[in-house]
Amino acid sequence: MNLVRSFRLWVLALACVVAIALVVAPSGSSQQGRIAHLESLVKCPSCDDLSVAQSNATSALAVRNDIANRVRAGQSDNRILTSLESTYGASILLSPSTSGLGALLWLVPLAALAALFVAGLRLWRRR
Repeated sequence: MNLVRSFRLWVLALACVVAIALVVAPSGSSQQGRIAHLESLVKCPSCDDLSVAQSNATSALAVRNDIANRVRAGQSDNRILTSLESTYGASILLSPSTSGLGALLWLVPLAALAALFVAGLRLWRRR
């Protein structure tokens, strides 16, 4: 019974995190919101682990201007990120891509969570 209660609490916590993420996510309607969102996804080319939104380095300012110009020109977010990735390399994005080798970075933790869930269910059934 205690395991069921714990599972319910984890599901409730996950639902709360998802709800908060949906509320906090920037809206795509305003140009400034899109620019700010894209700037938070792109790494400063000359900094360690900072987004271009957080950095005042010359290279970060250049990338921010490039993003703003592309948004004002009407380019899609995906096209802007792809263009920056082709110019600066895959390491320019703060989150790994969801294709190729980058997909493993997303799939391995999910597979580990699934394995833990299955192991927990087996343990619960034995008791």
